[in-house]
Amino acid sequence: MALTVPHIEDLLLPGAEALGYEIVSVELSGGDTSIVRVYIDSESGVNVSDCAKASRQFSAILDVEDPISNRYTLEVSSPGMDRPLAKPVHFKAVVGQDVKIKMTTLVNGRRRFSGELIEANDEFVVVEVDGEQSELPYDEMDRARLVPVYDFNS
Repeated sequence: MALTVPHIEDLLLPGAEALGYEIVSVELSGGDTSIVRVYIDSESGVNVSDCAKASRQFSAILDVEDPISNRYTLEVSSPGMDRPLAKPVHFKAVVGQDVKIKMTTLVNGRRRFSGELIEANDEFVVVEVDGEQSELPYDEMDRARLVPVYDFNS
């Protein structure tokens, strides 16, 4: 699945678990100075202090393991309301909600899908856009996010 960087996630996972966090997603953007973006969460949520603690832990791991050949900036944050969806379990948890998915290849003549998540299994999801359902394999996804719902009446 192209939605997370597995090698870096595997390196950081023991450190995250030791602190009581789940790694939701790891993103790596290129350029002269790369950005390693790690989204963390826990059952009780995460705050700025949690992100700072995880950042120190992850920075130490990355300094020792040195998996990135060029300069990089490490960013650690909560997944937020428009949380990234990177693993089948993330998709399964939000069936019935709206998602935005960008594919690496064309599926049904398009790369971008924004609609209701109808189904999620271990190989693909089904998203309904404009009354048409599309089966989207995880291994062809570039990125996926939950579409936030704002309740202004509360």
